[in-house]
Amino acid sequence: MKFKNMFMLMIVVLIGIVIAGCSGASDEGSVEGSGGGGSESDSLTIYTAFPEEEAINYINGFEEETGINVDFVRLSAGETLARLKAEESNTQAAIWYGGPSDRFVAAANEDLIEPYQPEGIDDIPEEFIDEDGNWSPIYVGALGFAVSQEWIEDNNIDAPTSWEDLLKDEYKGEISMAHPSASVTAYTVLASLVQLLGEDEAFEYMKELDGNMRQYTKSGSAPAQNAGLGETGVGIAFSHDILAPMNEGYSIDLEFPNEGTGYEVGAVALVKNGPEDQEENAKAFIDWAVSKEGQDLYDESESFRLPVHPESSIPEGAVEITDIETIDYDAVQAGEDRDELLDRFDKEIRGEDAAEE
Repeated sequence: MKFKNMFMLMIVVLIGIVIAGCSGASDEGSVEGSGGGGSESDSLTIYTAFPEEEAINYINGFEEETGINVDFVRLSAGETLARLKAEESNTQAAIWYGGPSDRFVAAANEDLIEPYQPEGIDDIPEEFIDEDGNWSPIYVGALGFAVSQEWIEDNNIDAPTSWEDLLKDEYKGEISMAHPSASVTAYTVLASLVQLLGEDEAFEYMKELDGNMRQYTKSGSAPAQNAGLGETGVGIAFSHDILAPMNEGYSIDLEFPNEGTGYEVGAVALVKNGPEDQEENAKAFIDWAVSKEGQDLYDESESFRLPVHPESSIPEGAVEITDIETIDYDAVQAGEDRDELLDRFDKEIRGEDAAEE
């Protein structure tokens, strides 16, 4: 009798497992492809190019304001683009948050993001806005020079204040920047020089600069750290990546080239064919990201990113973009020229295998 009861119990359990399995298969099917239908979710999935600790600060602010639960995956801008291509038929995220707009331009050209005009976009200066509305601007960061104070003092020379200065003999073997094929920072350097000088003249300049290079790194922020550690005299990086180690006590100064410098426009976008039940949450996130409240958090995070919202707080110690001599940087053109310029750099200057950790 005990055996019979146990046998019947096992049958009931097995039936329950089969029913649960069928239910699970149905739920999984509802999120395939474009995310399926169903009721609106209280969650949001994001791919972000912000450093993890920085991203957490911003995402916590959004969660507190809206009550929406956010899951995020930290990827570089290049990795995000590659993942969106791979997931095109089964997209997992609804938002791409952070990273330079030239990568968003590439994503738009491949139909991986979709246009959305957020609330408050009219408050943002026109020069930062994508006229097609494929992505929305959320911060800006100008290129600058991280100059080792110790190196300047030991060699009794002046800090560089121009692109031309970097070609001087006294800087031979003392300049560090990332490789353009490995880093969006360094690609912005290349694209900026092309827009400032013209393509052929820019490559002649890069060939001369290569003679003064100490190293090409993989990370765009590494040259500022290298200068701070006294490993190199000058590191070329975004100003926010220079100000961060300065704030931590590294003995470096920030200089901007007087001929004019390029800049990164950081962006956020709606991922095409993202989970349908997250669409309204995704739009709410973009609305928040371009708002004063969303960009005020750059000050709190000590990231030194410059907000594009004119009423947002400028991080203490940061230099406002209006106080910097900038070129008329065309992020869309930079995005469209990317493959051609990188191929030419790899062939004429240095291949990506030259990049060091």
